[in-house]
Amino acid sequence: MVLEAFQNHINEKLAFLTESKLLIAISGGIDSVVLTHLCAQSHLNFSLAHCNFNLRGDESDADEIFITDLADLLDKEVFIQHFDTTAYAEEHKCSIQMAARELRYNWFTELAEQLNFDYVLTAHHADDNLETFLINFTRGTGLEGLTGIPVVNGLFVRPLLPFSNETIKVFAEENRIKWREDSSNASIKYLRNKLRHEVIPILKTINPNLLQSFQSTLDNLNDTADIVEESVQAVLNRAIVNIDSKKVIYDISEFNKLNNPKAYLFEIFKDYGFKEWDDVLNLLEAQPGKFVHSDSHRLIKDREHLILTDAEPLIFEPKKIPDLNDPVETPLGSLVFTEVDVVFNDASTSIFVDKDKLQFPLILRIRKEGDVIFPSGMSGKKTLSKYFKDEKFSLLDKENALLLCSSEAIVWILGKRADDRFKVDSNTKKIIKIELIS
Repeated sequence: MVLEAFQNHINEKLAFLTESKLLIAISGGIDSVVLTHLCAQSHLNFSLAHCNFNLRGDESDADEIFITDLADLLDKEVFIQHFDTTAYAEEHKCSIQMAARELRYNWFTELAEQLNFDYVLTAHHADDNLETFLINFTRGTGLEGLTGIPVVNGLFVRPLLPFSNETIKVFAEENRIKWREDSSNASIKYLRNKLRHEVIPILKTINPNLLQSFQSTLDNLNDTADIVEESVQAVLNRAIVNIDSKKVIYDISEFNKLNNPKAYLFEIFKDYGFKEWDDVLNLLEAQPGKFVHSDSHRLIKDREHLILTDAEPLIFEPKKIPDLNDPVETPLGSLVFTEVDVVFNDASTSIFVDKDKLQFPLILRIRKEGDVIFPSGMSGKKTLSKYFKDEKFSLLDKENALLLCSSEAIVWILGKRADDRFKVDSNTKKIIKIELIS
């Protein structure tokens, strides 16, 4: 019955697996071993991959031997990888469980890419789905954290999600399948095990059909998630002003039109590591230049816009330009110097300067305290900070501005404004065109 149900599930929902080269992530426990046998009896094309995390001494080594014997029995290729999980956890300042998860998923991905596996199968089942739901629920989450483990998530596929742990165990016993017991699964010091051994059994006594009821709840939540995603996408279509490789710009007025902007801000920015949602909401009314940061990103208020960018400002070491012979590569494009006879096509991407007014080597750098500019087309000088304010530069624009300098004097804010002190005049003998080519 289980084999037939498994094959029907594959044919109806995951038919692409029948034509794919598969890698099964196998620990030696009952779930992954049963998945392996079901795939073998269904004549799927697969190999095995096992991680030895070296956490349980002889027991870990016995798991490895068991899996190599199983691969021989089924005449399947097997890949084994050893990890120093404890050292990884210490280096990355994470728990042993998180370290093991990162190590195995990274390795599975690398293995699939190197050897052209189409998908990696994992043995998550219905009880795992319930446990994950409860973990997310107890830690606090949005709707996405309550919609369950996805059957297909890019490279990874979970063919056993419709099946309960009890069903899997019955199949193993009826078919006299051997598996390995992980002694750490009995420990309740881990939250997942505590839920598995102490909480879920109580819930099942309250509702013997708990897994079926839970699946109905997941179906309803996923339907709701589809509606939310559609609504959020509609807001994004109106709110996004510009996207490039460095930033995304959003129109604040579109958020202010919403009945519950905080909810939309959460859905839009949750994947960027932000956690202080009241602070994110307050950016809508904050002064320009205010920002909220996560470990990986910043959300910056800029007058009528929010700007999403990387967490760290531009890091640029000053670069010396000893002569004008070769192009100079910058984060904004190539800086090209050409000697010309006349001034022409004076655009924001190029300027014309008097070569004799330049002092070599020229310096390419970011702003620093005390910088002054004599903006071309204006009278007198301004501090660079005052110029940025008057020209309504965003915080990001200020951080990313590159300055071409002669000694300490600014020659050009690249792509923005030239300095009047280096302009071509009636006494100029040599004209240099400086062009920024992106």
